[in-house]
Amino acid sequence: MATTFKPRIFSGIQPSGGLTLGNYLGALKRFVEKQDEGIETIYCLVDLHAITVWQDPARLRHQTREAAAAFIAAGIDPKRSILFNQSQVSGHAELAWIFNCVARIGWMYRMTQFKDKTAGKNAENSSLGLLAYPSLMAADILLYHATHVPVGEDQKQHLELTRDIAAKFNHDYGVDFFPITEPVIEGAATRVMSLTDGTKKMSKSDPADNSRINLTDDADAIARKIRRAKTDPLPLPETAEGLKDRPDARNLVNIYAGLSGLTVDQVVAEFAGAQFGTFKPKLADLAVSVLSPISTEMNRLMTDPSEIDRILGEGADRADAIAAPILERTFEITGMIRSRHGRG
Repeated sequence: MATTFKPRIFSGIQPSGGLTLGNYLGALKRFVEKQDEGIETIYCLVDLHAITVWQDPARLRHQTREAAAAFIAAGIDPKRSILFNQSQVSGHAELAWIFNCVARIGWMYRMTQFKDKTAGKNAENSSLGLLAYPSLMAADILLYHATHVPVGEDQKQHLELTRDIAAKFNHDYGVDFFPITEPVIEGAATRVMSLTDGTKKMSKSDPADNSRINLTDDADAIARKIRRAKTDPLPLPETAEGLKDRPDARNLVNIYAGLSGLTVDQVVAEFAGAQFGTFKPKLADLAVSVLSPISTEMNRLMTDPSEIDRILGEGADRADAIAAPILERTFEITGMIRSRHGRG
């Protein structure tokens, strides 16, 4: 009989740079909503993933705290959800090694993100960690027997690999131990595009600051970037179908839908025939009303880094309490001798 797993959501974000509107609409907003669905939620700042490319140590610490502040300011309640940074729970690295021995090298070379990050470069000069990144991601998820993972379209392939690793482990050892985790992909703006080029994803690494809204931007900066966002000369269409070949217009409508909780069809119906000179100020006001309180609260939280560290530490203890028995059973299944003598 198939094992029944407790419903549990896991997701992680790299603390390798400032979070953006894309992170908020594609992840944080949805994370907050998941707290109200009665399913256990675990959210992780994946600092081990961050160092697959070199990070300045002091900056990494700052960015990890800043990302934690963003989670809390956006509405993640550390008492209702588990919030922690990955490196505080050693089980992530331990399970990743076991999965390194289950996964095949060919699987890793087929990952499009690895291809993208090494495009035009000598891939052999990349870190081994960058190649094995998806195996660690699988460990992040399966260490908690997570049944569901909210992911963007660009992470679907990694989650499919997680499912493959779970299935291969279960098959190799004749067990039904790891769940076949389901992706959760939803929402109008799960993939927010650049404000200066609607064909490219909004990115914290884009050198043009006007291409994105940072969660640390104040109200004036948010409004200014929306006003300057690239559009086309046509009015908004009568139906959502009319946005098909208008990437810049579609992006701004998607952002409005994501921030307002309306569907794209509802936004188009409300503004059908309007010029962007009318639509942009409405979008700017909406963006400021939603995002400005988040940046203000982030700034307040960052004045007390020890409090952020305390929250992350408590979250790590709660995460480890779930992970430890799953990891121990994994070691048993794989034939490891785990004497407790002398282990603290």
